[in-house]
Amino acid sequence: MTTTPAVRSQEIAEKRPYRLGSHHLAGRDVPAAGTREVRRADPATGAPAAVVVPATAQEVAGAVAAAVEARAGWRRTPPGERAAALRRAAEALRAAAEELGAALAASTGRLLGQSTESALVAADLLEEAATAGLGPAGRTLAGAASALDVVRREPHGVVAVITPWNDPYPAAAGLLAAALVPGNTVVHKPSERSAVPGWRLARLVATALPPGVLDVVNGDGETGAALAADPRVALVAHVGSTASGRAIAQAVGARGARLLRENGGKDPLLVDAGVDPAWAARQIATGAFTNTGQLCTSVERVYVHESVADDVLAALVEVAAGMRVGPPTEGETELGPLVDDAQLAVVDAHVRAALAAGARCLAGGAPLDRPGSYYPPTVLDGCTDDMDVMREETFGPVAAVTRVASFEEGLRRAGSGRYGLAATVLTPDLGHALRAADELEVGTVKINAVFGGAPGGSADPRRDSGAGAGYGPDLLAAMTQLKAVHLEALPTGGTSSVA
Repeated sequence: MTTTPAVRSQEIAEKRPYRLGSHHLAGRDVPAAGTREVRRADPATGAPAAVVVPATAQEVAGAVAAAVEARAGWRRTPPGERAAALRRAAEALRAAAEELGAALAASTGRLLGQSTESALVAADLLEEAATAGLGPAGRTLAGAASALDVVRREPHGVVAVITPWNDPYPAAAGLLAAALVPGNTVVHKPSERSAVPGWRLARLVATALPPGVLDVVNGDGETGAALAADPRVALVAHVGSTASGRAIAQAVGARGARLLRENGGKDPLLVDAGVDPAWAARQIATGAFTNTGQLCTSVERVYVHESVADDVLAALVEVAAGMRVGPPTEGETELGPLVDDAQLAVVDAHVRAALAAGARCLAGGAPLDRPGSYYPPTVLDGCTDDMDVMREETFGPVAAVTRVASFEEGLRRAGSGRYGLAATVLTPDLGHALRAADELEVGTVKINAVFGGAPGGSADPRRDSGAGAGYGPDLLAAMTQLKAVHLEALPTGGTSSVA
């Protein structure tokens, strides 16, 4: 049963948590059969906000069965009709962007304006895949003149899409669209940390499609594990933590299925000599503090050339001190809460350990004394390679800074560690820029801009950050498999007979 807006408004007024107790199977919302519950608090107030009833193993199996049942019909649907369905889904997301934005802000603490924009980006990704998915579906080979040799691109079958809480709309839309447009059917599990917004977006997409083409199960790690282990799932696409990615990789690898994963990052930013300190500080602040530092590509390690370090840090402290921290729904807020107290504890532990090991706190440095999961924009100086703030994913509004004596030292340190998602280099030196682009072993190198990039710029994460294309034409290709076909006519004079 779907909760109506009137009922939801009453629950908010009475401060009752929203109960997400349904799954979307074979075109219908089906009440959850499980008894286990996952409870979520409002990150801005700490008050109970949502209760999620995870899908049971039987419900996961039922969702996969529905996707298997719909597979043949969806594959035979003309590509233009599949693309049109994605465009209808994009229109639905745009129409509901404000509602989706409010749901994301309430669930994760992301600023309301950014949350609404995130829903619009998701709609754009659906539209982009609908267009790009109508491109080449194979190639003709140069074989014998009397034969036809082609390589066809075909869908895998059933794809499992498991997405994160921190930026769930683009992550889900990009993967769902890339899987659906070439003819796969999908079972989708949004993160339990953003279950309500994930559920609402997925249902909007599902209602634009034939029954069973997109099935949605709500739940936590157990639910995702059951989905990844199902032998009928041909490919698993996962965006989330490194620990979850490793567990999924083991389950998928054990049965020989395919896997795409984008996992954690510890992205560095290197400030070279000769840059404008105020501009560099703004770039660092944007990378470290956007979405309260809770993006896969957030800046978590900062290496600053000693010739500009004092000025850059002074400007960065000024930016941090001037940021307004508050509820995500207030228009003047620049930094909202962390997603929950568990994440707050991780950030606090990393900062405390760094200070105990000799780092200096120039701004922030401790949880705020107020209801909710608030941590201020924090600037640490004198960080060393062995500190958790420089080694492990902090996922909070912390700019951990190390001063370096040369560009070479900064480049070496930026390229170290077990993660390989992205890196940023701020430099006026073209030679340094080209060297960084060549030597940094990460999926994405950004020169003189911490965020941005053209649509479709796919990247393959390295090491513990994952493997496989993330967006664009390369992701569409990864959602298909190749089949070689060799066709010859019967030999001249050949006959065939039917009894």
